[in-house]
Amino acid sequence: MSFKNIKPQTRSTILTYAIVIVAFIAVTVLDAAGFISNSLSGQLVPICAYVCLAVSLNLVVGVSGELSLGHAGFMSVGAFTGVIVAGCLTRLGLESELLLFVASAIVGALAAGIIGFLVGIPVMRLRGDYLAIVTLAFGEIIKNLLNNFYIGVDDAGLHFSMQDTASLGMQQGTILINGPKGAVGIDKVSTFVIGIVLVLITVAIVLNLMHSRDGRAIMAVRDNRIAAESVGINVTKYRLIAFTVASALAGAAGVLYAMNYSTITPSQFDFNQSILILVYVVLGGMGNIWGSIISAAFLTVLPELLRPINDYRMLIYAVVLILVMVVPHLKIYQRAADALRSRFSKATPAVAAEGGEADE
Repeated sequence: MSFKNIKPQTRSTILTYAIVIVAFIAVTVLDAAGFISNSLSGQLVPICAYVCLAVSLNLVVGVSGELSLGHAGFMSVGAFTGVIVAGCLTRLGLESELLLFVASAIVGALAAGIIGFLVGIPVMRLRGDYLAIVTLAFGEIIKNLLNNFYIGVDDAGLHFSMQDTASLGMQQGTILINGPKGAVGIDKVSTFVIGIVLVLITVAIVLNLMHSRDGRAIMAVRDNRIAAESVGINVTKYRLIAFTVASALAGAAGVLYAMNYSTITPSQFDFNQSILILVYVVLGGMGNIWGSIISAAFLTVLPELLRPINDYRMLIYAVVLILVMVVPHLKIYQRAADALRSRFSKATPAVAAEGGEADE
């Protein structure tokens, strides 16, 4: 059986996994050969985090058809929860960096998923602009709450305050979250390999959900809400499933992102961060998982590639964004794409026919 004869759904799934694996092999080879600079190498883990965020948000925006502007809020919940878990485990004497990250990622994902579920219960009854405004407000509320959190750990356990570090009352403890200064002294355990593994897990979860019975119900609600309700589909339930899963995956991506730096602040997870993730989804294509992977990776690394022309790099970045949005809608581009597709589709049967005659 040739790749052409495989079902489109299976073919798209194979292509998505292949993009991630090929990218990992290519980057590893180029890095070993010394073709990747130190600054670009430092972007590898954030790229993986943004890919996970884009794929998870696509589950809400592209698959479910709802506009969410609070994805950075769930990312921050996972990030700061992971930092707290890592700090406690380090205090208890856990030395394995892999176990430290796995435990932090699991707890961070669970925390973000629970928050997403609780927020989603009332929010998923809203639609359109109302949903976007509420999720935007949630992201800002989380950021402002984190600005007032002071958390530390000592031999007596965790200490929490919303005043200052002095009110924690610790005895030779460690400050984990220091209000507006954010999380300090983070163990940098995130690696590119761990990032790729998390990307594959995120893609697997999203694709399996999309291709499941629940996924088909979610897309039915997106395509026609009234028709879905008429055949007995619980609209709120399936929208809530997509929202909760996306929130949990954003939390895990937040842990990966946070543990790549020694310090993170709540201001890093503001409205602009949510818009940036949404841009990745829109440019990659709504509901297109491999498109989100490519757009997130490309747009994250593009400013770094343009650093030699520092004075104009953000201008060029903005122009690229505009071109990516405008060019696919131009008639000349559509005609060229259609001609290319038709040429390839005609060439494949011709090759197969020649092969058949040769066999005879």
